[in-house]
Amino acid sequence: MCGRISCHLPRDVLTRACAYRNRQGERRLPEWRDADKYCPSYNKSPRSSSPVLLSRLHFEKSADSSERIIVPMRWGLVPSWFQESDPSKLLFNTANCRSDTIMEKRSFRLPLGKGRRCVVLADGFYEWQRCQGTYVKQPYFIYFPQTKSEKSGSIGAADSPEDWNKVWDNWRVLTMAGIFDCWEPPEGGDHLYSYTIITVDACKVLNDIHQRMPAILDGEEAVSKWLDFGEVSTQEALKLIHPTENITFHPVSFVVNNCLNNTPDCLTPVDLSVIKQLKARGCSHRMLQWLARNSPTKEDPKTPQKTESDVRQFLPKSPSSVKRSSAVLLEQWLKQEKEEEPVAKQPHSE
Repeated sequence: MCGRISCHLPRDVLTRACAYRNRQGERRLPEWRDADKYCPSYNKSPRSSSPVLLSRLHFEKSADSSERIIVPMRWGLVPSWFQESDPSKLLFNTANCRSDTIMEKRSFRLPLGKGRRCVVLADGFYEWQRCQGTYVKQPYFIYFPQTKSEKSGSIGAADSPEDWNKVWDNWRVLTMAGIFDCWEPPEGGDHLYSYTIITVDACKVLNDIHQRMPAILDGEEAVSKWLDFGEVSTQEALKLIHPTENITFHPVSFVVNNCLNNTPDCLTPVDLSVIKQLKARGCSHRMLQWLARNSPTKEDPKTPQKTESDVRQFLPKSPSSVKRSSAVLLEQWLKQEKEEEPVAKQPHSE
């Protein structure tokens, strides 16, 4: 499954990361629709709004289906046939859609048949691994392997928009296959666009963390075929839905367990050996059990914001505790990828 993602890139940087070539081979940047609804976040959960990439033809009937736009949409598909006046009254979870049953469920089969295919954009997604012999679930941040360049490596700090653009020129955004739909309230009102992320069996490198993963579209050709519903049939597009081994990950702190926490600490790497030492201490073990109970599926939306500071006192001290920009943190990951094989490449079980 996929129940939490990070998408905190500034809007202009995300646009540059989604550059593409149209059917004529021209280099283009996707345009935004309802751009003011995009809210960057390190910790997005279902029912929040996230940016998705789709063909311009969905909104402009005279457009070329290879042209692309970015639209913020609600995570958790609300079917067009839903009759209640409040979308939160939908009784089943539509944040994810299993690839093996996609044609069996009306909620997904109908929009897919209309060509309503989209690509969900993110820095990466989070998944939780149950630690053997405990109720604790260790969170991981999962993303595309990154390539460091001289341009991105030349930036020591990035507080201005200009610096952000340089740092993120070569960060590869995670592209996940999705389906969207458009719901109109029965009593009238604004249309609601929403989406679901298609999931598949986990690849080998992620199987020890979780049995499912998003259907990741690895490469421009796969993204282009999935989006171009005007030229690529549903049957052909579904051939793109399968696990990919081109993925990497690292463990992160329990701060991400609460969706109210929206800081770089959510995706900062942690040292699992230090966490193991904390578990050996009674008070820390009790705290870890409390964190496990506050997993993504059980969290209370009314949890006070001070939870983040409460958690930090039980986490290992590291330079990340000093206030820094997220660009610097990610710059360090790229450096680590180049210099040595990170410990986080291997799933951890206790």
